[in-house]
Amino acid sequence: MRLIDLSQPIYNECPNCPAHPPVSSQVVADHPQDGWRMERLHLASHTGSHVDAPLHKIAGGASLSDMALESFVGRAVIADLRGIAADTPIGEELLRPALPDDLRDLIVLLATGWGDKRARSDEWLYHSPHLAPDGAAWLTSKQIRAVGIDHYAIGGSRPENDVPVHETLLGAGLWIIEELRFPDEVFALPQPLPFWALPVNFKEHSGAFCRPVVAVDD
Repeated sequence: MRLIDLSQPIYNECPNCPAHPPVSSQVVADHPQDGWRMERLHLASHTGSHVDAPLHKIAGGASLSDMALESFVGRAVIADLRGIAADTPIGEELLRPALPDDLRDLIVLLATGWGDKRARSDEWLYHSPHLAPDGAAWLTSKQIRAVGIDHYAIGGSRPENDVPVHETLLGAGLWIIEELRFPDEVFALPQPLPFWALPVNFKEHSGAFCRPVVAVDD
């Protein structure tokens, strides 16, 4: 078995959601002076490739501690939306032709190409394609398990769109994975894909870093 990495790296001053603290990773002990090496991190739990639990936007919603670890392993389908323009809302009319009809219990991953644009640029920070409220409602009606995107916010940078998108998805008990990156080779694989996105065991947290991968039998 081989694993294809769909994650974005975390490093000092890496691009992240501008509403979150800047990412800091500082070496606080090192060879040869200390005989060991360690880094101190300062960042939000929703940084880099990460999972949102319902508690992220739903008061009283499930935290990561309330969710079965097995729910983060499942079959995924990729909606290939590469080439989509900046600021494009992704609604039902774009999702239908990009996905199979039966989506029950599948993890839907939206590939916009923005994972390859990751940078501290105005375009990446504020003008990504994003799931529209009607797209979120349609996906929820299809009884999916989870949905992901290759940007820091599935609903984009504007609260008037992002808040209802998150509330629709998380309010239905789904989980969300954000900040993916899709290597070219995944688009040639037969779908659905075996997908893992195990979050770090942050007790009662609203989200956590994860390492999303697709498993391939060589």
